[in-house]
Amino acid sequence: MQQKRISRWYFGGLASCGAACCTHPLDLLKVHLQTQQEVKLRMMGMAVRVVRTDGFLALYNGLSASLCRQLTYSLTRFAIYETVRDKIGGGHNKPLPFYQKVLLGAFGGFTGGFIGTPADMVNVRMQNDMKLPEELRRNYKHAVDGLYRVFREEGIRKLFSGATMASSRGALVTVGQLACYDQAKQLVLHSGFMSDNIFTHFLASFIAGGCATFLCQPLDVVKTRLMNAKGEYRSLWHCIADTAQLGPLGFYKGLIPAGIRLVPHTVLTFLFLEQLRTHFGILVQA
Repeated sequence: MQQKRISRWYFGGLASCGAACCTHPLDLLKVHLQTQQEVKLRMMGMAVRVVRTDGFLALYNGLSASLCRQLTYSLTRFAIYETVRDKIGGGHNKPLPFYQKVLLGAFGGFTGGFIGTPADMVNVRMQNDMKLPEELRRNYKHAVDGLYRVFREEGIRKLFSGATMASSRGALVTVGQLACYDQAKQLVLHSGFMSDNIFTHFLASFIAGGCATFLCQPLDVVKTRLMNAKGEYRSLWHCIADTAQLGPLGFYKGLIPAGIRLVPHTVLTFLFLEQLRTHFGILVQA
């Protein structure tokens, strides 16, 4: 009987960390663009200003928090999605219906988003710190220092500031990434034109990245503003109303940079994941 390899529960977190190391500068620029109250700089202009002001390595500010986020948020959502999918009959021989993939992705992403909220908030703060005046900068040394200082100085509730938005975004982006990747890969393989190789993985992950970007951008903008706030927002709805003053497109501020970051991140994540699965996955009977 033919054998195939399936992912170990932690492969998604490792693959996401590898992708984050490659795309972190794009994520940093996206945060800077989203936290502008008025659109003054585009992506290239922001990149030039960051490098000119703080040096090239400033593009990697907050990398430790980004990796911490992937090891909480992405590891959780991938573990839930792939473990449950494989347990209830997913796979090439008996794939789940798309609506079940969507529901499973939403649940896994919501859970992962909540667990990853503290690291996500520290990540946003560390990336945006260089924009603040010297006297207002938080100057976290690394992710653990940031988490400890927020807990000590602002309380445990502040660690989960924006958790509702982060969890909702996690649900949407996981539907866009995991559910759409599985569905796109399934359709490509069933077409008979391509086999299960790196080109199929690239095409399916590119489609998934585009879906995830479109679905999560409005929530991503509001989440970033909430996490970076210094008390100016009374509630989630106050933040939404303030963002709405920029017009309907205010919720899609930084869409192109977000796509430029999220699509490559999605592609790299699944390319790394498929390689981990191929070489180190668990052998099972197909």
